[in-house]
Amino acid sequence: MSGLVVVGVDGSASSLAAVEAAAREARWRDAGLRVVHAFLWPAMHVPLGPSPLGPPEGGLRNMVERVVAEAVARARSTAPGVDVSHAVVTGEPLTVLEAQSRAADLVVVGSRGMGGFVGLLIGSTAVHLAAHGQCPVLVVREGGDEKGPVVVGVDGSAAGEQAIEFAFAEAALRGAPLRAIHAWTLWNAPPSQMHEGADTYVDPPSELAEAEERLVSEALAGRRERYPGVSVEPRALRSQTREALIEASRSAQLLVVGARGRGGFAGLMLGSVSQAVLHHARCPVVVVRGAAERS
Repeated sequence: MSGLVVVGVDGSASSLAAVEAAAREARWRDAGLRVVHAFLWPAMHVPLGPSPLGPPEGGLRNMVERVVAEAVARARSTAPGVDVSHAVVTGEPLTVLEAQSRAADLVVVGSRGMGGFVGLLIGSTAVHLAAHGQCPVLVVREGGDEKGPVVVGVDGSAAGEQAIEFAFAEAALRGAPLRAIHAWTLWNAPPSQMHEGADTYVDPPSELAEAEERLVSEALAGRRERYPGVSVEPRALRSQTREALIEASRSAQLLVVGARGRGGFAGLMLGSVSQAVLHHARCPVVVVRGAAERS
């Protein structure tokens, strides 16, 4: 681990909320914090200095300096002991933050933005980073219960292991309980046995429910011992995954999902469950990509 949290800023209220969240994450991790602004205009050959007819403090470059200075000040006031650095990087936000993610433990962005992060909406920068970032990506949304649990989606896949590991570590850092949710239906729960040529389950739903509960227990196995201070509540719910996680987010302080999975998270990729919670969760969301998914 590099001991670095990166936050993208553009001067919007959303990005300042992201700065505060990133500063807290850096403090919990005893990590450094880098405030990054993607400065698109130099690449477009737009004049950066003040207009001859305007005030000397005008111009795009001075505006960017004020945006970054405000973000740095907000970070230091939120977490005074954190080492805060800053960088103004020429380029468009998607490319800049993806590159920054290669040296970071966590990248934090707001759910909306403006200016240097023009178009920073769920469905653009946040979704792109969640799909392509080289470290976990925290998208700061309004809402969340500061005293609520960290919620993690469990599907039993190898890719989902990274999300579970991150969620345990995050719950330990926050001193929060962990709620592990696996949602299943008769359509996405793998049958243990099928009649030859039939399209119905041999197992009755009660036995399927027991199998899904075992899946959650097996996914959590070993981590309870490594994180003895984390209180864990496993839940296997007969429900659609999107609905189960969005509902759980109402009382959570953080929701953690993998970028893609299987089983209860059938077809989990950005554009399905991950994108659904990025759009509709009632608390901040972390998307964790598995090691095999990162380039």
